[in-house]
Amino acid sequence: MASTIPSPASLSTPLLSDCIAPAHAANGHATNHRHHHHHHDSDGAAAASVCGDDGGDPFAFLSEDRPPRDRGPSPANPFRNGTPAWGGGAYASARTLLLLPVAAVRLALFGLAIAIGYAATWVALRGWADTHGRLREGGGPMPAWRRRLMWITRISARCILFSFGYHWIRKKGRPAPRELAPIVVSNHISYIEPIFFFYELFPTIVCSESHDALPFVGTIIRAMQVIYVDRFSPASRKAAVNEIKRKAACNSFPRVLLFPEGTTTNGRFLISFQHGAFIPGYPVQPVVVRYPHVHFDQSWGNISLLKLMFKMFTQFHNFMEVEYLPVVYSPEIKQENALHFAEDTRYAMARALNVLPTSYSYGDSMIMARAVEAGKVNCSNYMVEMAWVKDIYGVSTAEAMELLEHFLAMNPDNDGRVEAEDFWAHFGLDCSPLCKKIFHYLDLGIKESITFRQFLVGCAHLRKQPLFQGACETTFEKCRDPETSEISRAQLADVLRLSMLLPSDDKMLELFKTFDIDGDDKISRDDFMTCLGRFPFLIAFFAAPINGEVYIEIV
Repeated sequence: MASTIPSPASLSTPLLSDCIAPAHAANGHATNHRHHHHHHDSDGAAAASVCGDDGGDPFAFLSEDRPPRDRGPSPANPFRNGTPAWGGGAYASARTLLLLPVAAVRLALFGLAIAIGYAATWVALRGWADTHGRLREGGGPMPAWRRRLMWITRISARCILFSFGYHWIRKKGRPAPRELAPIVVSNHISYIEPIFFFYELFPTIVCSESHDALPFVGTIIRAMQVIYVDRFSPASRKAAVNEIKRKAACNSFPRVLLFPEGTTTNGRFLISFQHGAFIPGYPVQPVVVRYPHVHFDQSWGNISLLKLMFKMFTQFHNFMEVEYLPVVYSPEIKQENALHFAEDTRYAMARALNVLPTSYSYGDSMIMARAVEAGKVNCSNYMVEMAWVKDIYGVSTAEAMELLEHFLAMNPDNDGRVEAEDFWAHFGLDCSPLCKKIFHYLDLGIKESITFRQFLVGCAHLRKQPLFQGACETTFEKCRDPETSEISRAQLADVLRLSMLLPSDDKMLELFKTFDIDGDDKISRDDFMTCLGRFPFLIAFFAAPINGEVYIEIV
C-alpha cells in the first residue's frame, strides 16, 4: 500500500471522566499558586498535580500540536512470504514426495558447483596483492587473466541456479554499456538475484561485512572486489560511498551492483531506497526481477534459508524474469539530489513491476524480526514505516530498536498493543489521572491501548517540539541540588509530589532507576537529559517546577 504521509494536526483531547481539578478555579481556568505548599484532605488522598489549562493536554506547556492520528496496522507487509512453511495442501505434499529423488540429485549438483566455483576462485585470488583476507580500500582492478579464470565460477553459478530449478530465465532488455551506466540497482527478493548477477554481469557488489566470514561465499564475493559497509556506522557508509564513486569512475572496474532496499522483500511492494547508489550522481540502470508463481512464493521473507532451499529443490521448475530498464540520469551530479534521484529510480522500478512504493525500510524488517524473536504473534503490527518516521522526526533505526525493547517489556497483547496499566507499570507507576492523560496523548484513537508505532511517533513528536529541550534544561536546574548539581531520590520524590500522588517506596525506586541511567544512585544532568530524550512524555511530571504552579489532584 502506498504510504500517505500525514501532517501533524492539532486535535482536541477529550476530557477524562476522572479529571484532574485545580485547587481553585475561576471562569473555568485554574488559579495559579506561586507558593509551593501542599494540600491534604482528611484521608491524605490528595496531592499537588499539574495539567493544562483545558484540563486535558498534559503537554500544553510545550505545544498544542498533537502527534498525527494513527492509521492503524497497514495491510501492506512487504516481508511476508505467502507460502506455508511446511505442507501447503495435497498437491504440494504429493509434489514434494515425487521430487525427493530429484531433490537429492539437485543437491549433489549444487554441492559440486559450489566446490568447483570455490576452487576456481581460490586459484584466481591466490597471490593477488589486493586480497589478503579481505579487500583493501583503494585496490586496483582485477587483472584480466584472473577475470578470465573467474568464468569457471560464473558457469558454476549458472549450474547452481539450474540446481534450484531455474532451468531457463526469461530476460527482457539488455544491460547498458558499462561506460554509459556504471551503476546497476535491482530489487531484492531472494538470495537468487546475487547468484544471477554474478553469472550475468560479474559486478562489484556492496554488502555487509558479515558476508566476508561466510564459508565459500566469503571467498567468492571477494573476487567481485566487494565494497563492505556497516549500515549502522556513518564512517563506514561514507567510506562505502567513496569506494562506489571511485570504482564507478574507472572503466577498468566492473559495474557496481547495489540492492538499494537493503534487505529482501516479497516482491509485491518496494520499500524505501538507501542512497548509496545515488550520491555519486552517475547514471544508474535499474533492473527488476520477478518470480511468477502459483503455488510457491520464492521470496526470502519470514522463512528460513534451509526451508526455502528445500522448497526450491522440490519444484518441477521455478520461474524467474529479469528486465533491464532504461538508464536513469541524475539532474545534476550533486549529493543533495540523491533523494530525488533515488525516488525517480524507485518509481521507475515500481511502474515496471506494477507494485506500490511504500515508506517501509530495512529498519521495519529488523523490528519485525525482533518481535518474532520475542515470541510475539502478528509481528507485522510492530512495523512503523521507518523511512517515514526517520524523514519526519529524524529517528534512527537504533533509537527505534531501543524503544522497542522497552515496549516488548510492557507485555503487549496478541495484536501488539499495550494497555495503560502495563505501560506505567514498566516505569514503576500506577495509572493515576495524570498518567491517564499522558497515555491518552499517545492513544489518539482512544482505544485504551497503544501500538509500538503510536509509542514511537508520540515520543518522537514530543522530542521535536521547539520548547522541549529548554523545558528539560529548566527542569533539571530547578530540581538539582545546588551543591552537588545532582538529583537524589528524595529530591525527585519532592518534585514529583507537586504533580502527582507518589507511588510506594518500591515503585518510586523503580522510577528513580529509570532516570539513573548509569546506576550510581544519583541523577546527573546527563542521566536526566538522556532519560527525557528516551521517554519525553515523563516531562509532564515536571510541569510544576517549569511553570511555578501547583494544582491539586483530586481522587
